[in-house]
Amino acid sequence: MLIQQPQKKYDIVIVGGGMVGASFACAIANAVNSKKLSILVVEAISPESNLSDQLSFDARSTALSFGSSRIFDRIGLWEQLKDVVAAISEIHVSDKGRFGAVHLSHDEYNVDALGYVIENKSLGVVLNSTMKNSSQIQLLCPASISNISPQADGMTLHIDSDSSSNTVQASLVVLADGGKSPICGQLGIQRSVQQYEQYALIANVAFEKPHCNVAFERFTDTGPLAILPLNSIDQENRGSLVWTLTEQQSIEFKAMNQEELLEKLQERFGNRLGKFQQIGEKFIYPLSLSLAKEQVRPGLVLLGNVAHTLHPVAGQGLNLALRDMEVLVSILQQAFLQNKPLGQMSVLQQYLDQQETDQAQTANFTHYITQLFSSDSAGKAWFRKFGLFAVDLVPTIRRNFAERAMGLSGK
Repeated sequence: MLIQQPQKKYDIVIVGGGMVGASFACAIANAVNSKKLSILVVEAISPESNLSDQLSFDARSTALSFGSSRIFDRIGLWEQLKDVVAAISEIHVSDKGRFGAVHLSHDEYNVDALGYVIENKSLGVVLNSTMKNSSQIQLLCPASISNISPQADGMTLHIDSDSSSNTVQASLVVLADGGKSPICGQLGIQRSVQQYEQYALIANVAFEKPHCNVAFERFTDTGPLAILPLNSIDQENRGSLVWTLTEQQSIEFKAMNQEELLEKLQERFGNRLGKFQQIGEKFIYPLSLSLAKEQVRPGLVLLGNVAHTLHPVAGQGLNLALRDMEVLVSILQQAFLQNKPLGQMSVLQQYLDQQETDQAQTANFTHYITQLFSSDSAGKAWFRKFGLFAVDLVPTIRRNFAERAMGLSGK
């Protein structure tokens, strides 16, 4: 529920009400389902603002793995989400100008879909509505954290809102305010950052032919280009474009008019979807692998991009965050039932111990795919060709690749 004035003390304060923070709030409230657990979400964007003003919920789209759809089902949100997602029935991976391709189908793995694509605004509507209607979750927005400091029994936060400034005590602070979190700087949490010298162009596109629920990933000499299926609007065939560019291309493409950009896209992608007809609002941003060197401290846990920001090549970022979230919720649920302090280091270390392998494997998978498929060197081209043939023809490699794509690896 929306509030104007926070309490003096909470069990959990979530900083950031975007996709990860809001999902965590809904998940922990669903798991514990007790008014004895007090939850505050602090979000910078006003609830009256257009959802597009909140970076998590702008005009972009997000790929949800099959595993993520099951997570949303377990926390009681899939019934609301299933009508606004587009299913990914097949995945087609190819290397521009070379033989070798990978085709994956949901029929092979006896699942309804390999994954789903949802527009961020649609996900935001469901998450925000759930938080506002929950008696367990208090939502303070617009508000920001001006200072945070550790205490013996958790964290003290100074919160500034439109109406007042308040000091709040929290047993546990869940930091989910994105990869550029100012609070990490305040707390001296360092990051390991590797710049890819690439930029992502994100936009929704319309095209001539139906996508038939196929997700396309095309590797080019400057990096991957993906088009993911979206639900049609007024019989318009639509997809979500994720296009990796060089720095020079990012400058040139940003200045192009729609006709010029569509021509470039047609040249790069080909004619599988017929003629590209329209491109929506463009978002261009630099790409990097950024990992927090600390994810837990007494009274503090990092979740989402603030913990690990990945290259979008395999659509793993949010899906990894949701897996992290589910493990964290399970551990906090047990701690709550056992009357343990939620911010106790042994509790939070248990979470990190369970998830560090998944995090490392996912980050490495994304990183090495990026390195292999973002070069036009002859050696890497040979490995790409061999790799695509191997994935397509060797059952064990094929299944491992599919499970990683579906968010089921290691499950």
